[in-house]
Amino acid sequence: MPQPPAPSAQVTAAEISRIAGVTRATVSNWRRRHDDFPAPSGGTDSSPLYDLEEVRAWLASRGQHTAATPSAELRTTLRLRERADAGTSDLLLLVLAAARRPADDLTALLALPDDDLVKRAGDAAAEAADVVPDTEPVHCTPADAPVLRALLLCVRDEGPQTALGVLAERELEDSAASGAYRTPTALADLLAGLVPGSPARVLDPACGSGTLLTAAAARGARELYGQDSLPVQARRTAVGLTLTADDGTHVTVRTGDSLRADAFPDLTVDAVLCNPPYGDRDWGHDELAYDARWAYGFPPRAESELAWVQHALAHLEPGGHAVLLLPPATASRSSGRRIRSELIRSGALRAVASLPPGAAIPLHVGLQVWVLQRPDPMRPAPRTVLFVDTAAEPSAPAPGRGAGRSGPVDWARVTEQIVSAWTAYAENPEGFEARAGVARAVGVVDLLDDVVDVTPARQVRASQADIDPQELARDAATAREGLAEAVRAVAGLADTALWDAAGARAREWRTATVSDLARGGALKVLRTVPVSPRSEQAEPDSGDADTAGAGRRPVLTGRDINTGTGPTGQASDAQAEQMPVIAEGDVLVRGLVGGSGPMARVAGDAEAGALLGAGVHLFRPDPARLDPWFLLGFLSSEANLAGASTGSSTLHVTPGRLRVPLLPLEEQRRYGAAFRHVEHLREQARRARDAAEDVARLVSGGLTGGQLVPKSS
Repeated sequence: MPQPPAPSAQVTAAEISRIAGVTRATVSNWRRRHDDFPAPSGGTDSSPLYDLEEVRAWLASRGQHTAATPSAELRTTLRLRERADAGTSDLLLLVLAAARRPADDLTALLALPDDDLVKRAGDAAAEAADVVPDTEPVHCTPADAPVLRALLLCVRDEGPQTALGVLAERELEDSAASGAYRTPTALADLLAGLVPGSPARVLDPACGSGTLLTAAAARGARELYGQDSLPVQARRTAVGLTLTADDGTHVTVRTGDSLRADAFPDLTVDAVLCNPPYGDRDWGHDELAYDARWAYGFPPRAESELAWVQHALAHLEPGGHAVLLLPPATASRSSGRRIRSELIRSGALRAVASLPPGAAIPLHVGLQVWVLQRPDPMRPAPRTVLFVDTAAEPSAPAPGRGAGRSGPVDWARVTEQIVSAWTAYAENPEGFEARAGVARAVGVVDLLDDVVDVTPARQVRASQADIDPQELARDAATAREGLAEAVRAVAGLADTALWDAAGARAREWRTATVSDLARGGALKVLRTVPVSPRSEQAEPDSGDADTAGAGRRPVLTGRDINTGTGPTGQASDAQAEQMPVIAEGDVLVRGLVGGSGPMARVAGDAEAGALLGAGVHLFRPDPARLDPWFLLGFLSSEANLAGASTGSSTLHVTPGRLRVPLLPLEEQRRYGAAFRHVEHLREQARRARDAAEDVARLVSGGLTGGQLVPKSS
């Protein structure tokens, strides 16, 4: 009896946009304006699914051929892969095999019939099976041919690392894994650069996608060892390192929980680099009570980070260094005081450096870098510990924003501060000269008090004696001049009034809702659909998440509007496909009502080209019908927002319910000029407020620290 044909795969509107190479807004327009557009075949009213073959036939009938990138096509074919139990391990092997072949060979493979392609791909992947840990034999079927073709095309045209990232992204989405975020490339380079010399053997016991090991390889490491509890991360690391490492580099990656099931129990290396999981109360406290690694004390249940610290030290040769990225609470929690005191007393803790918020996930926390060294019994224990505080360092100014407003982390500055201080300290610990407000070496005896708090800010600012009075006086004078300039700017704007009284009664006008204006074509309303927390920060533990890294796009968030910064968010190329691009003249309104900062902004050069964050509504006016500054003023008014918001404790803006007066364009521009003037006044007032805070901080600190004295009357 013949088998019934397999049902066609179903796709979302987002996948249709990738297939057709258009925006999601275009797909929405097709659905509304074309009666012959395929009807939903599944899903829900808010998230319909469409029959893939019907969609393709409809696109072909309109002459609309795919313009999606190879990586976007790969994402779509992975989503549509018929085998429900199919993972991506076999495809990871194929990436490695394909990367070893010239582009002409890949082109020839793409031209083969499905059966021949599947056989050749399986044979090629089997040749690379020894590289990827815990991988089952490859068993591709003719049904996998579309995925194989998309994968080979992606490797050929966009490179194996891009294909690798798409595969890892897909498997993490299908797994129950969460919190698997990567270490930004700039941060990985910083951590690797804090290991003295050129270590030959390096271990990362929580390797993720291998960013830290890649940084170590770039510095000359020739034996790379990694372990990760997520199989997809371990496999990706193995393939990625094999692709990038020089010939002769030995790569060994294992799957498993390093604390509970150490894959390298007898291994000692020159250096350990690690960005371990944070706040894990289920790290093995009960079953590991008598583990030999706890040379500095048994970590309490809430101190998983100190378990990772001791795990790293246990894998070092005497004199070897470990560099770990840790949350700030590790430096001060009372439950870890005894272990911290033993690390300090033995000389194992050599330096602690604080990073600005935004350096790595969680972005709102200023993480810390701990530099440790396994004590060498042949050498005396160090008598000091270095502390470096970059958390208060100004980030790179956001384009088009006032001074004092931070943007992305200034990695060049942070790296120079930490590396130069550590290098100078490592060369001469006893003779290290403190750097006022940035770096200071503190004696072991001074650290072993009742709390043993190794927070850099506490130690660097604990003494003002290193600050030069003349330099502080000059800094205070400069800040005062900046404040005076800001106050003059505010006064100048305040003296200019672009408004008059309306008369005896307030003016009234006819209004229309944003929904009505959108239906009439006067404006468009766009937004980004929120994603899950795991994918919120782009590709989990993969790709380049540093602000300036390749494949990353800036994102304007609701917080940016509230604080007056430029775009500080980030998105991967995968996310960017579903996020509208901001254009100059767009009106951007925060989705949540509240806060002391502005609710809206007109996009200028600083925002143009950035992606729209999930917490922001975008209104794109037709310039022949609506003035953007006029639109901003009325959309962000308190009364308008109150009438268009829903919720009790948290108010969410419903954009379609906002109302706009119906006025001639020339009159709109007069209103727009007044609103623009008000926004300039508000921005200069923020600048003056920040300058006043700078002056107060410098003068108060100088008076209390003894560098400044009150003038005689």
